[in-house]
Amino acid sequence: MRILIWHVHDSWTRAFVHGRHDYLLPTTADHGPDGLGRASTGEWPSAAREVSSEALADEEVDVVVLQRPHEVELAERWLGGRRPGRDLPAVYVEHSTPAGAIPDTRHPMAGGGVPIVHVTGFNDLLWDCTGTPTTVIEHGIVDPGRRYAGDIERAGMVVNDPVRRGRSVGADLIPALAEGVGADVFGRRVEGLPSCEGLRTYEDLSQEDLHDHLPRRRVYVHLSRWSSLGLSLIEAMHLGMPVVALATAETPVAVPHEAGFVTTRRDEIVPAVRHLMKDPDVAEEAGLIGRRHARRRYGLERFLDEWDDVLRWVAAH
Repeated sequence: MRILIWHVHDSWTRAFVHGRHDYLLPTTADHGPDGLGRASTGEWPSAAREVSSEALADEEVDVVVLQRPHEVELAERWLGGRRPGRDLPAVYVEHSTPAGAIPDTRHPMAGGGVPIVHVTGFNDLLWDCTGTPTTVIEHGIVDPGRRYAGDIERAGMVVNDPVRRGRSVGADLIPALAEGVGADVFGRRVEGLPSCEGLRTYEDLSQEDLHDHLPRRRVYVHLSRWSSLGLSLIEAMHLGMPVVALATAETPVAVPHEAGFVTTRRDEIVPAVRHLMKDPDVAEEAGLIGRRHARRRYGLERFLDEWDDVLRWVAAH
């Protein structure tokens, strides 16, 4: 199949384009959010091909994979009047938890005739998609391999844009963690975090560099209160890192108890990290358990097989 898909979420898209199809990735002159094309870092297969927005009208497309509501109108304009869900088979991927009047938030694509794929069961449970077929395809990861060393006795985190996203990603919890055990925060736009003792930030590392530097930290900490299941958490488990995380959204079913510590108590976060830090053998064993679980539940082949089933169904209907 020839699949039109926008590069919206880097790690998810990277996994998706490792499938058995041809992938058309729109580009624009400014390489803005609607025209990023291929990733500038990381290994993407040659089947993921950039196509300028002006050239899309001449491309044959079998399925459109939508990820943002405005892509319906965008695709119709760029594809020469062919509208996803009417003239072309289409499916919508929902990456995020709902915001607003939870649990009564109506999905913006509900009732529009395009089936919705949620990336977690929690999202499927919370969004009101009445009248629209839905299914769940959990994340898949391109396995970076076990790289855990844990030789730096600090907590490691990956958080993009924590200042703007604030409490939803636990930005307010970072100072206590940094002052208690030392925290290294990796991601985009992390320099704006308030300075405090024990906090270090690392801006815009390539994925390969991140996968080398992050697992040197003794423990991975995931402080997200309200977002979909973070791929950085699943990647950290693939890397073999022990995990301390908040028991919110999908996290309680993604992180087995033996892989670290999952809690709803803010006063338990720092003690849990200290416990893993003081015993490297316990930390390493927890990381091995987490890696085995993550590879089994969030493996790439399972992810691609389930997507093949959905794409075949969408194309046939």
